[in-house]
Amino acid sequence: MRIPTAPIAPDPDEARRWAEEELSGALYREAEPTPIDRFARGVAEFIGSIFSGQVPETLGPWLAAAAIAVVVVLILIAILIWGRPRRAARSRTPIALFGADETRTADELRADAEAAAARSEWDAAIVLRVRALARGLSERTIIDPQPGATVHRFAADASRAFPQARDDLTAVARSFDDVRYLRRPGSAEAYGAVRSLDQRLASARAEVFAS
Repeated sequence: MRIPTAPIAPDPDEARRWAEEELSGALYREAEPTPIDRFARGVAEFIGSIFSGQVPETLGPWLAAAAIAVVVVLILIAILIWGRPRRAARSRTPIALFGADETRTADELRADAEAAAARSEWDAAIVLRVRALARGLSERTIIDPQPGATVHRFAADASRAFPQARDDLTAVARSFDDVRYLRRPGSAEAYGAVRSLDQRLASARAEVFAS
């Protein structure tokens, strides 16, 4: 009868060789992170370190500042890309302007007013330019014309944002009423006053926002 012998323990070199053969198997290779995994983890750790203020020392202060600047620029670009469509959509939203639902933008109304003025159609030119003035302030969210609001209500609201133009706004509202409702003939002088006011307020900074 053969008596079983106890297994012989490997020496250190043999044990290391067995371990290397075992770890080199396909199962262990599949469990290791891929180069893409390591790269993604490194990028995530880097961005996290920027926002936490713990920038890697190997980068140096100048490179860290440049990286932060790049992140800020990317954020600003995203705001511009996503913000502009919203603003364009707002400018295309129909609003009631002194008896008419207007879908044209302020720039389109200005162009149509200039075309009417070129034909000496002063009544139409004045009406269009006053609406362009109101539309422009609405697009800038300085005023918010309510349905049924009169041109004089617009002038009062705009005067709160531009108190220095109160008299001119009142005069423009009066000119609008003259040609629109009282059937008084418009003139090149009256249109010039409306155009001048529109151009001034288009680039002016509002002191307060009208409520």
